[in-house]
Amino acid sequence: MPAANSGTGRKRSPEQSPDDLQTASPSRRLKAPVFDGTGKKSKDLTLDELVFGAEVKPHLVHEAVRAELSADRAGTRAVKSRGLVAGGRSKPWRQKGTGRARAGTTRAPHWTGGGAAFAVRTRFGGKVNRKERKAAFRAALSAHADEGTFAVLADDSFEEPSTRDAATLVEAWGKQRPLIVVAHEDQEAIVKSFRNLDGVQVVTPSEVEISAVVWARSLLVSERALQLVQGRASS
Repeated sequence: MPAANSGTGRKRSPEQSPDDLQTASPSRRLKAPVFDGTGKKSKDLTLDELVFGAEVKPHLVHEAVRAELSADRAGTRAVKSRGLVAGGRSKPWRQKGTGRARAGTTRAPHWTGGGAAFAVRTRFGGKVNRKERKAAFRAALSAHADEGTFAVLADDSFEEPSTRDAATLVEAWGKQRPLIVVAHEDQEAIVKSFRNLDGVQVVTPSEVEISAVVWARSLLVSERALQLVQGRASS
């Protein structure tokens, strides 16, 4: 038996379809401040809701960060098995007629100079498929946009490198560090201005990792790099 209407939901007129109800719901407008070279806010930029308004799933972000950190580990602990030890290609003696036990190689584990029986090899890594990785990237960006720790840097803010102006901008914004600055490869003035600041890491759009976005307390992206970041996060 269908449950009675509690009155909390919206009522639908006979000529209105369910799809109309979904499109009629107000969408959240996400905005980020745009700073110039002096640290003053010139305008507010409307962000893509599909990228910066996504649902934050902590377990998905955890899996993506864990996979990235595991992939960065060297995993140098290893010993050689019988297949990795040099030598032992030929049979040491014939199979029959010598009175000795049969042997096929001199690199068996019970031979001196042979390989390890149970070779220990350290392997790090975890597989996260493409859709999950992009969803985790969108979740990390959405968390910064929701907390107000995401800002955009105008492309014409730095005509020439100036660490002093970059420090003034960071202080004027007033957000906590560590700060991730994302700049395009061709924006050399922005890269040189921010790279010497304490607690600031400058990366290109292709180098942005989910673990770095989660680690950072604030995120500053240039207008030119923002398009590439949104392209990487789009499904």
